Amino acid sequence: MNRIKIVIAFLFLARLASAQTAPPADITTIEQNLKKLDVLGSVLYVAAHPDDENTRLLAYLAQEKHYRTGYLSMTRGDGGQNLIGNEQGELLGLIRTQELLAARRVDGAEQFFTRANDFGFSKGPEETLRFWDKEKVLGDVVWVIRKFRPDVIICRFPTTGEGGHGHHTASAILAQEAFTAAADPKRFPEQLKYVQTWQAKRLLWNTFSFGTVNTTAPDQFKINVGVYNPIIGKGYGEMAAESRSNHKTQGFGSARQRGDAYEYFKTILGDAPKEELMDGVNATWGRVRGGEEIGAEVEKIRKDFDVDHPENSVKALVALTDKVDKVPDEYWRTQQTKVLNDLIAACAGLWFESYVNEPTYSVKDSIPVRSQVLDRYGDDIKLRSISINNSLAVNGAAKVFGDEKIAKNQPKTFDNSFQPYEITQPYWLEEPHDQGSYKISGQQYVGNPENPDLPTADYVFVIEDKPIHFERRLVYKYTDPVRGEVYQPLVIAPPATTNIANAVYIYNSDAPQAIQVKVKLFQNMNIGGVMLELPKGWKATPNRIPFNNKKKGDELTLNFTVQPEGVGAQSGVAKFFFTHDVDNTAYSYGIKEINYNHVPNITLFPPAEAKLLNLDLKIAGKKIGYIEGAGDLVPDALRQVGYDVHQLSENEIMNGDLSGYDAIITGVRAYNVNPRLAVEQPKLLEYVKNGGNLVVQYNNNNGLVTKQIGPYPFSVVNRRVTDETAKITILDAQNPVLNYPNKIGDDDFNAWIQERGLYYVGDIDPKYSAVLQMNDPNEAPNNGALIVGNYGQGRFVYTSLAFFRQLPAGVPGAYRLFINLLSKPKNQQP
Repeated sequence: MNRIKIVIAFLFLARLASAQTAPPADITTIEQNLKKLDVLGSVLYVAAHPDDENTRLLAYLAQEKHYRTGYLSMTRGDGGQNLIGNEQGELLGLIRTQELLAARRVDGAEQFFTRANDFGFSKGPEETLRFWDKEKVLGDVVWVIRKFRPDVIICRFPTTGEGGHGHHTASAILAQEAFTAAADPKRFPEQLKYVQTWQAKRLLWNTFSFGTVNTTAPDQFKINVGVYNPIIGKGYGEMAAESRSNHKTQGFGSARQRGDAYEYFKTILGDAPKEELMDGVNATWGRVRGGEEIGAEVEKIRKDFDVDHPENSVKALVALTDKVDKVPDEYWRTQQTKVLNDLIAACAGLWFESYVNEPTYSVKDSIPVRSQVLDRYGDDIKLRSISINNSLAVNGAAKVFGDEKIAKNQPKTFDNSFQPYEITQPYWLEEPHDQGSYKISGQQYVGNPENPDLPTADYVFVIEDKPIHFERRLVYKYTDPVRGEVYQPLVIAPPATTNIANAVYIYNSDAPQAIQVKVKLFQNMNIGGVMLELPKGWKATPNRIPFNNKKKGDELTLNFTVQPEGVGAQSGVAKFFFTHDVDNTAYSYGIKEINYNHVPNITLFPPAEAKLLNLDLKIAGKKIGYIEGAGDLVPDALRQVGYDVHQLSENEIMNGDLSGYDAIITGVRAYNVNPRLAVEQPKLLEYVKNGGNLVVQYNNNNGLVTKQIGPYPFSVVNRRVTDETAKITILDAQNPVLNYPNKIGDDDFNAWIQERGLYYVGDIDPKYSAVLQMNDPNEAPNNGALIVGNYGQGRFVYTSLAFFRQLPAGVPGAYRLFINLLSKPKNQQP
């Protein structure tokens, strides 16, 4: 992306209303915003993950007190589990980013992030801050504070560890250090080109009572956030439930709560509040020079507002802009101008949006844009201009209309176009990153939930003889026969994308394998081709496949044959590059689309590459039955090495012949999310008893559908080993799972990612063999990662090892061990 564009956009936003398509203009929103116009106070809430935020408190602060309210999440929740699909890591982080934005649209707060990556559960802040690169993430927190300028900062967790997760504690440590550092010009001075230092009035800890941990106390400052808002028609417990229920990947659907509910606070730094959260802060127009007169005007506008004729307030609101324009405090001038401009549009009945007719275009395309304008209440508004991407300086086209009058309640359409030069890649995924944090190449990107330079339309209307600017994000709009009118993000793609059929290819001999590549074209092309770059010791036939005379929208399937050349072949990455006759650029992008109805469509362009693993890998058995859990990619990984994996239905389990399956696997958290397993469990154990091999992957200890998962007792407990390099001690070296068909040794536990395992088992019946032992630093050894027990003629395996992460990542030893779990020796006897 062109970094200069961001600076231009940042400066230009001072005169723009927020980028959005047709924001709400109902009477409730207008009345709420009239109150917000009279409040000049801000609160920033700080925690570690999506779902950590106190949505009831955020809703209360934003909708009852009308403070500018923000939530700074250190991470995007990339390292969690997904209860609605198989996306993990970066993909899960993208979904959870949108879930947070959906939650903020309900509770009224704004959303921010740092560059920190959720690398998985951490048992202490020291590890967390080491992985995150503390100084860089601290700089991000300081940047958000300096830019947002909160009067009060509130932490969800303390620095003393009661929050449990190391990320939680680290978020509090960073907030506490940033509270002081944001006011120090010697700290992160490079930021001061764009923002000023800022000292918040106080830092509070929002104490809590979670389960057996109660950190609240009667002598703490408290607020009743359970009050009812008659304008909205809801209490903040109801709004909080709606907000929190957007965290669908975490299964956090919440019941609406009504009635009094108190939040408690402990002062960490600054003056302690006594009566109000904003004690000592002037949160009225009186905080800025010349503000008293503005405050009086706002009060009069609110008093005179007529719900039946909101257009009668437009003249006074426009007159108020002249006074707000003269406010010397740039921050509050900018913030309240946004509120004021949206109020003018809403009261005037002014509706407008800009959209495109296709979901995806290519860089350097000339993209047609249609803009529609409607003035519902009068005919005094004039349209001066519409500029596409004007603030971003990307070959945008401006249409100047010479103050064209907009007829009352008569929609008017205007056509325009622009030419983009950058793909719409999420800014934190533009470059490869390490385990602990993302790379962000421009300061102005820091903190943003999405790219701040996405294509927009800038409107200039003349209202009451005053030019007023508005910004709307360009979107793709279409009509779905079921959902009706639908808006989705506009996607700017490379000229073509190259998707490889598998993320990992396993080779256990010199035999060649076909690697299938699907090319999708986003431009017309006369000449193009895909070439392949291989690691040392590999060869491809052919090395490049050309094509001619293809049209936009065409999809091609190309096949390369790849094989190792003897013992010199090293495991590595195969990279695919697309070239064409329009320019000399070699593009190496795939395309990944994530579609769920509760969030906007998500599109990213991952590197067009696949892992080639040259392994000493033996396979036994062929046919695998798989019972779906919360979602994972294990079946795909097994198919890649040659297994025939079949998704089992309930009818097949209950009424079919399971004896033909060499093994049956349950997906991650299957015993949490599939209530029918309580009914199917006897049939599965009967399959084991008759000679089958049942492999159960990890489950959460909460919400199990049956207490008896195996043939003999054990309990699932909330214990894990988060150090992916933790030493493994083999307890049962002769157990077949360590010997057949692959001999497992210490090297097979190298290069694991994120964690060894989670939700281990305890209270293990002696009829099971605990095969492995491991532990995190300074903890007792844990033998609950892998248990194996013979039952009748068959074998039952329960494993808490994180195979659902290791196999898609191509971890060699994880493949060898998991295949052993599926492979019961023919001569094995109970």
